[in-house]
Amino acid sequence: MNGQMSILSLMLHASLLVQLVMLILLMLSVVSWTFIFQRGKVLKDVTYYSDEFEDLFWSGGDLVKLYENISSKRGESRGMEAIFKAGFKEFMRLRTQSDAEPTSVMVGTERAMRVALSHEQDKLETHLAFLATVGSTSPYVGLFGTVWGIMSAFQALGQVQQATLAMVAPGISEALVATAMGLFAAIPAVVAYNRYADRVSRLSNRFITFSDEFSTILHRRVYGAQKQPGAQ
Repeated sequence: MNGQMSILSLMLHASLLVQLVMLILLMLSVVSWTFIFQRGKVLKDVTYYSDEFEDLFWSGGDLVKLYENISSKRGESRGMEAIFKAGFKEFMRLRTQSDAEPTSVMVGTERAMRVALSHEQDKLETHLAFLATVGSTSPYVGLFGTVWGIMSAFQALGQVQQATLAMVAPGISEALVATAMGLFAAIPAVVAYNRYADRVSRLSNRFITFSDEFSTILHRRVYGAQKQPGAQ
């Protein structure tokens, strides 16, 4: 019997509670891998679109035209593009008001960008808490299954008059599979969480820096001599 078949056999012959623990860990592992691939794609896309938008923004083009191009796109804006869109939309809305003070314009614009920034950060952090939870709790869930399986094995051993290692070894082996499955679920989740949390932190810092730089540009536009909405 090969290694895979022996592990499968141990799982099938384990007690009902240990099998339930293994099933839970298997489900957690499957969901974790789903979120790992999903988060990887999302973070990759956000990084790509942010790089692309940043190149357009700092190319020296007209901000109004850039805003119109973004607004005409299908789909939801992401990353820096969403922050720019929310901030510039509020900026233009407040500028059209005849009684709008420069300070009020900037306060409203910065508030809109903070809200957009918060939304983008929430999107980046989606499912990371689940990965952290799986990484921290799966070993203990597996250990619970192992402890229960060993207890059951020794209880069964106590009911016989002549105990041998061959009698208790299968039960212990079945129980130890739960610990192995707990580690199998936890290790990828921990590695992915640490990696993605670092990438989210870097992207968030980029978004914050962009918001500050964009706010400075709009501040110059409000308080400077140029009053046309499209001037930079």
